[in-house]
Amino acid sequence: MDFSTLMSEQRIRKAYEDGEFSELPGFGKPMDLNDDVGIPEELKMAHRMMKNAGYSTEEAGLKREMMRIEDLIRTCEDDAEAKSLHKELNEKVLKYNAMLSKKRVKTNSSVFKNYQRSIEDKLMS
Repeated sequence: MDFSTLMSEQRIRKAYEDGEFSELPGFGKPMDLNDDVGIPEELKMAHRMMKNAGYSTEEAGLKREMMRIEDLIRTCEDDAEAKSLHKELNEKVLKYNAMLSKKRVKTNSSVFKNYQRSIEDKLMS
């Protein structure tokens, strides 16, 4: 751990011991972490951050399906099957973009796409 992390942890611990958190809503009640079930420990923080940012598990599942179809297209040798897979992929992309547009997330930004791709690579590996 770096110095700032250690200092932060120490200050939080001291504030807790001094009772500064006792007036917060939900103090002493168990946290509901059911949405983290099945997520590896090293990805739980990233999962919570994505959830807090409005990225739903439905979107993640749809993105995973799109990536699976793209993998199938790359390995497909039958033209008819490849055409069918492209059609299915297009439908998934339209659905995914519709989900994002409902949230008013701009997907045209190259910076956003690069950032999104790097996060998805870390979450999917």
